[in-house]
Amino acid sequence: MVNKWCTIFGIFIFFFGCSGRVKPKKPDNLISKEKMTEILYDLYIINGAKNVNKKLLEEKGFAPKTYVLRKYNIDSTQFAESNTYYAFDPDAYRDLVERIKTRIENEKESVEELQKKERQEAKLRQDSIKSINNNKAIQKKINIDTTISIKPNIKN
Repeated sequence: MVNKWCTIFGIFIFFFGCSGRVKPKKPDNLISKEKMTEILYDLYIINGAKNVNKKLLEEKGFAPKTYVLRKYNIDSTQFAESNTYYAFDPDAYRDLVERIKTRIENEKESVEELQKKERQEAKLRQDSIKSINNNKAIQKKINIDTTISIKPNIKN
């Protein structure tokens, strides 16, 4: 019997527990969605860089949060309030994050394409160097062969 009441109470909490959430009031200095997208994009990129080479960033004294706040001329309170306001609507926030994700994927493809092009150019340069070296070796051999065959055969 107690188990039954616990289950009913759990279901009741599940369905009605979140209904009391109060939407945060719109901040007076709300960051626009476009600017918020840019800010979050920068934060994602910086966090990715931090994961790749944290030591280098620390050595250079790079403070990611300070950098982003200065870049967009905002303070941490304004960012926190705006982020809370946008995050209250999960669907809208998901759309915002999806835009950022799409942008990152597009830029990743561009970078990969550039890297591929650079590898091809490096290979062409390397092939050109090999070709030049081969041509020099062939030219040297030709010079040696012609020198040997050009020597007059003088018999007295």
